Amino acid sequence: MKLWALGLMTSMLSGGAPASAEELGGTLLVLNKSEASVSFLSCATGKEIGRAPTGDGPHEVAISPDGRTAVVGNYGTRVPGSTLTVVAMPSMAVTKTIDLGDYHRPHGIAFLPEGQHVVVTCEAEKAVLEVDVKSGEVVQVSSTEQEISHMLGLHPEGELAFVANIGSGSVSVLDLEAGELIEIVETGAGAEGVDVSPDGKEVWVGNRDANNLTILDPDTLEITETLGCPSFPIRVKFTPDGQRVLVSNARSADVAVFDAATRKELARIPMKVEAVSDRQDRLFGDSFGESPVPVGILIEPDGKRAFIANTNADVVSVIDLEKLAVVDRWRAGKEPDGLGYTAVECGVGEEPAR
Repeated sequence: MKLWALGLMTSMLSGGAPASAEELGGTLLVLNKSEASVSFLSCATGKEIGRAPTGDGPHEVAISPDGRTAVVGNYGTRVPGSTLTVVAMPSMAVTKTIDLGDYHRPHGIAFLPEGQHVVVTCEAEKAVLEVDVKSGEVVQVSSTEQEISHMLGLHPEGELAFVANIGSGSVSVLDLEAGELIEIVETGAGAEGVDVSPDGKEVWVGNRDANNLTILDPDTLEITETLGCPSFPIRVKFTPDGQRVLVSNARSADVAVFDAATRKELARIPMKVEAVSDRQDRLFGDSFGESPVPVGILIEPDGKRAFIANTNADVVSVIDLEKLAVVDRWRAGKEPDGLGYTAVECGVGEEPAR
């Protein structure tokens, strides 16, 4: 494998240099799985400023490097989804629906650094697609050769993808330039959450059924460490400075904070919010009892706040990363999950989209 040059991380969540919410304002995008929509929340006030329709079961969203385009994967509900919804910002208007044809259950999604193509997992076909957002064409298909290829993390250079496979308990490593599978690394039962460090030196994987985290060396593809992390670690996210790692734990209803260098767990931040009563028609149902089921994690570019989507409580918890505590709770739609951020202030001077 080629050696990877170090450099600044190309953010898939925003465009431009890191800045605080007070300086940039910015907008938080929240996918509402049960309402087939995306909500736009002001990062300054937490209030919903608009909403746009998506396909059924929107799970994850990618934001272009310039912050002006959002691409939503429509996973589907009982009927598998096979489309992507493209939304323009700041207008919050749907500009296109991309048909993926024979590929279904699109989930993990990210923009490539050049800003025109996204890569997206398609669980049903054990595949990762590269899609030209402008033309709407699928330009490349790579096979993961594993079951339920769910989330993905990109190397900062954009040439490698690390795909977590829930059903196989593994990570498929793909060369995106060649469209080839390089390696399959067995990490642990229920591998789902995955993120690559900003400097490209580590890959952290959350193995939800094994209740642990696996750390991979992206150059050698060897496992360097395994850390315990109960209960049901479902998403993993590095802070922008690479110093800490946040893990949402669906069953224990908290977010674990790890020191990336020492591997020590620094804190457990409880969500302290009640689950809704109408859980039966949701993806996780009553599987986690009264847990609000924290899943999606997004960290602002300045690293001061993290947002956690509590999918069974219809609440986005706002965490102060200096205090390591929940300081606010924002509301969007029903069953929030995937989150995105743009420095663009949506809806300014415009009528809210509905």
